[in-house]
Amino acid sequence: MSAVRVALFATCFNDTMWPSTPKAVVTLLERLGCRVEFPRAQTCCGQMFTNTGYAAEAIPLVRSFVDVFASYDAVVVPSGSCTGSIREQHAGLARRAADPGLEAAVGEVVPKVYELTEFLVDVLGVTDVGAYFPHRVTYHPTCHSLRMIRVGDRPLRLLRAVRGIDLVELPAAEECCGFGGTFAMKNADVSVAMGADKARHVRETGAEVLVAGDNSCLAHIGGLLHRQRAGVRTLHLAEVLAATEEDGE
Repeated sequence: MSAVRVALFATCFNDTMWPSTPKAVVTLLERLGCRVEFPRAQTCCGQMFTNTGYAAEAIPLVRSFVDVFASYDAVVVPSGSCTGSIREQHAGLARRAADPGLEAAVGEVVPKVYELTEFLVDVLGVTDVGAYFPHRVTYHPTCHSLRMIRVGDRPLRLLRAVRGIDLVELPAAEECCGFGGTFAMKNADVSVAMGADKARHVRETGAEVLVAGDNSCLAHIGGLLHRQRAGVRTLHLAEVLAATEEDGE
């Protein structure tokens, strides 16, 4: 696998707000023998525009995405939400642009885009990544990873193989946390009510750490847990999988 050129698509919100997550992806993939590159010209996948009705504004971002990542054998994304946007929205945006060249480029690049756990399990063929994380953990499957790109039990298989971990099941795990991007702003009361339910279920597990594959959802749930003084921290799955005994976790 070391001969394969793997590109990291950090996502704009991770790059801006949670840079430790893409850094953890690089650490993890390099430990597994991959040659990872971070194309500096990458920007946003366009989901924020597309989801709010600004399709025309999203098309330049689709062009940029395929231009930046066309030469790579695989593109790894630490976000089910952004992976879902690339797979489900880019082709439609390319058709809207009425640009056959862009449609062809999207058709070439999108099949090479993998959410992190898909890449680890399906491409590298590993579930034990050599991680060590001696904490009580519960896992929240985010909506896009669960329903749109259907990662299934891949994240749980990876977590179960982590040494030292005490992995506990989250009640009503498949219920939405209520974030949903702009949904949380447009429907704040509903969003907070859904998030409160999720936070209550997290507290019921007695977990020290809530893990998920999308930092946006973790920010929403984590904010509620913090206000409740629950003593539960949030952490992206990549950072758990990148942790080793040498890190002193």
